[in-house]
Amino acid sequence: MVQTPMTRERLFALRETIAQMENENVPGLLKAARKGAATGFEQKIGVDDAGVSSHVLPLGIAALDDILQGGLPLGGLTEIRAAETRDTGAAMGFVLGLAVLCRGDQAPGSSPILWIGQGMTGAEAGAPYGRGLQAYGLDIGCCIFSSPRTIADALWIAEAALSVPVFTAIILEVRGNPAQFGLNESRRLHMRARTGNVPIFLLRQAGEEEASSALFRFLVAPAPAAGRPLPDGSMLAGSIGNPVFRVAVEKSRTFAPLELLMEWSSHARRFRHLIPETTASSAKFQPTYSVAEFPASAGGPDGADEMGRVMAFQKAS
Repeated sequence: MVQTPMTRERLFALRETIAQMENENVPGLLKAARKGAATGFEQKIGVDDAGVSSHVLPLGIAALDDILQGGLPLGGLTEIRAAETRDTGAAMGFVLGLAVLCRGDQAPGSSPILWIGQGMTGAEAGAPYGRGLQAYGLDIGCCIFSSPRTIADALWIAEAALSVPVFTAIILEVRGNPAQFGLNESRRLHMRARTGNVPIFLLRQAGEEEASSALFRFLVAPAPAAGRPLPDGSMLAGSIGNPVFRVAVEKSRTFAPLELLMEWSSHARRFRHLIPETTASSAKFQPTYSVAEFPASAGGPDGADEMGRVMAFQKAS
């Protein structure tokens, strides 16, 4: 569907109105920011136009932080989606990076991270591995894992955990788009997270876009990793470097589309904007065999001409 300038303007106005209504309908929302240890990046605490204090975590990438209006909200619901099951590993790695940033330099054992994996999520995409988490930059001593059988149990655990200001972050992993987890359930989680000033990350395996109360939604897919750098600046041939994620912002308050490559460094415990290299060979690439170009759309003005009636002939022999 093609959006006209008037339609786009009305959509922006509607999003702004909804955002103002959400802030005004929550009395005393986020008035007192939870005082925790400093994270890997500076936490910004301020007051917006509606008089609501904001507690955000900048991710260190200017283009992304601008869309996030300063950084990732440390009190609210954020959704990370993997379009296919094979992309779940990348989405899990991205969520783990966010969890590491939320913990910052806190001592092991203080303010743990709660990971709620519902139903078949572990069977389909695998469960978190202790040594892998430790190599990723997350201390396994600060993680608590829960594996409820039903989505109702998972939601109950998440809401109960949000009511106790103990956890640094909560990760709720679900598969697909379960009917028991809709707009009302996501809004309830979001409101509890904002009231308790605790971030909750909804990790959705092989799920489609749907209505949600999450402030932001990211579509995460794997991307090729670069080699490991050597002290002289060159790359070690045949090596695999830090994990790289292709992150697309699907939902934001500014409705500004953005897709970028983000590299996670477990040593520095931070994300880095990875700009793909453009070489002369790739710029001058030409296919070996010439093929016809597809039309821009099936019913558009630039569509292909009709071929006419196709006749079927009987086989001669």
